[in-house]
Amino acid sequence: MSQDVWAAQGTNPDAIEAALRDLLRRRHAENEDLAPARVLNLVVILDRDWKGEISNRLERVGRYHASRTVVCVVEDGRTGLDASATVSYEDSAPGRIGVIRELVEIDLGPGHLEALQTIVDPVLASEMPTVVWSPHGHEDAVRRLLSLTDVILLDSDDQPDPAEAFARADALCRDVYVVDLAWLRTTPWRERIAASFDLSRRVQGLWRMDELEVRHQQSSTASGLLLAGWLASRLGWDTAQTAPRDGGDLVGTVGRQDGTVTVRLRPQAQSAPGLGGVTVSCRDGLELSLQRGDGGLDAREVDASGSERRWKILGASRGEGGILGEGVRQALLRDPTYDPALRAARELCPA
Repeated sequence: MSQDVWAAQGTNPDAIEAALRDLLRRRHAENEDLAPARVLNLVVILDRDWKGEISNRLERVGRYHASRTVVCVVEDGRTGLDASATVSYEDSAPGRIGVIRELVEIDLGPGHLEALQTIVDPVLASEMPTVVWSPHGHEDAVRRLLSLTDVILLDSDDQPDPAEAFARADALCRDVYVVDLAWLRTTPWRERIAASFDLSRRVQGLWRMDELEVRHQQSSTASGLLLAGWLASRLGWDTAQTAPRDGGDLVGTVGRQDGTVTVRLRPQAQSAPGLGGVTVSCRDGLELSLQRGDGGLDAREVDASGSERRWKILGASRGEGGILGEGVRQALLRDPTYDPALRAARELCPA
């Protein structure tokens, strides 16, 4: 990977845009087989103290890098703008198009956030959807960018209070499309639950579910609630608030067509964020349990006769390292199941 770099202190947005345009022009003049990617803008707002961590996460998105990434680094006490622009490319074989990706870093102060849209707008590539990700809050700055934004990337697991996280996500859904990393952490579990109950001998069990237990990392209650909300919204449950119990569990009872379902969210010790296990228990004695394990998910089934079967589902989890890349990819898609799951999850949140 080769790079061309420009940097300046005490600069302004117009100068940054002109420098980036000049980098692209000169690179294309030297190699006409190189062309800038034109799929997605990504705007990242972060605090200076966390720049290294977020930069590492951005580097791990793999093939889902945005076409142009604009990183706004907020530093206390700063009054002027410093910036750098980088175009990255691989020299392609003659006659084959090579792709250029662009990175802009702008160092600014808290006072600049009040007019952040005037700083970011000139630097965005035109006629592409724009994703905004602000992992350290700065909600006022995010709101100021809404007129430029098509997609908000957020992580409801970052908030200590799931109710507040879901309220923010729900409010943003009215203006833009929301990609929630907490929701994406449930994807392999939703896929495996749906696949497991797709068999004709099991599918009716879903409608006769008596108990749902979701096990999750202590800081990933939002992911657990979103999985429960997904099942509630798909199966038409009458949701109600859960309540804390001894040991940190959240427990509640929701209504289904001909009975009730006990919903239990149980925190457990695990290194990776997200879910650790799901158990579905049905009225006819069927029980299906999925548990995070080495190399995939450990599955256990008890049928109506009491017979037990165990097996391994290989490679079921995408891993936390790839969750941000999946979030960028999802910005180009539309998932109609998130909004109903979010609304149900809000209703399951404890008072």
